Amino acid sequence: MIFNLSEQNSIANHFIAEIRDARIQQDSMRFRRNLERIGEVLAYEISKELDYQEKDIETPLGVAKVEVPANRVVLATILRAGLPLHQGMLNYFDYAGNAFVSAYRKHHKDGTFDIRLEYISCPALDDAILIVSDSMLATGASMSLATKELLEFGSPRQIHFATAIASTAGLDHVRRIFPEAYVWMGALDEELTGKAYIVPGLGDAGDLSYGDKGVGMDV
Repeated sequence: MIFNLSEQNSIANHFIAEIRDARIQQDSMRFRRNLERIGEVLAYEISKELDYQEKDIETPLGVAKVEVPANRVVLATILRAGLPLHQGMLNYFDYAGNAFVSAYRKHHKDGTFDIRLEYISCPALDDAILIVSDSMLATGASMSLATKELLEFGSPRQIHFATAIASTAGLDHVRRIFPEAYVWMGALDEELTGKAYIVPGLGDAGDLSYGDKGVGMDV
């Protein structure tokens, strides 16, 4: 299943427009908050795919029957660019477990790069709903490699990928490796540059959120 927010007009268009806008991007706090709000919208949409169970809720005047989520949810993200989107999802899935993966691009002299993982922290995933988020889904290499490592912690009931902006190549990559996974995105762009940046995209989400990084640590 693929869900693209931009295929149906909503307030999410405003958040996506602002994270793309080079002028507004100069305000890093607003950039982070817009990613967070996109995460909140995506979390709301993902919640529609969960299992629910009826629960009796005692009010001051009686008992109300309410359908509440029945699944155990684990939110995972890739440091550092994924943190604002992750926080938005955590605002809604506030009962979720959390997993974090540190990954970066190791560049080579010929212009190619590979993905290096340095750190991973994750609760047990057996029978959980695993939601892996990152602000950008460019080549899909970081997302797929991180998810493979996360699966060492158990077998989730479902896997969901969530991103603010995806490329067609990145989408195809994760669907090929995880054909049963759900993919949720704010928008889909067709082009990648030679350095694997999405066009028109928005630039480097990690730098725009938290400032320039050290040389060679292109996360």
